[in-house]
Amino acid sequence: MEQTTEINLLYDFYGSLLTKKQQLILECYYLDDWSLSEIANHQGTSRQAVFEGIKRAEQHLIEFENKLGLVQKYRQRDQLAKKILSKLSADPSLQAEVSDLIQQMID
Repeated sequence: MEQTTEINLLYDFYGSLLTKKQQLILECYYLDDWSLSEIANHQGTSRQAVFEGIKRAEQHLIEFENKLGLVQKYRQRDQLAKKILSKLSADPSLQAEVSDLIQQMID
């Protein structure tokens, strides 16, 4: 489940960088929950070819993240935003501290 969530997140950020065929295979497998056999029948290929295509596309997504780091930056901004909300709800008079957190999020 955790791997599926991670691949879906990577796909959201980098899916458009994959080939149309890789996009279709990953969408069928992860978003539409098709089996390897169903994808193979739809594509007119073997289950093994679909499996290898999925693994290759996943590897590309991981390589994109390693080079660009967009998901990591997104997670950092998300954590900072949660800190801001927490501090504001705990004590609305913390404007200066919240401003610093916002500046970190922007940088």
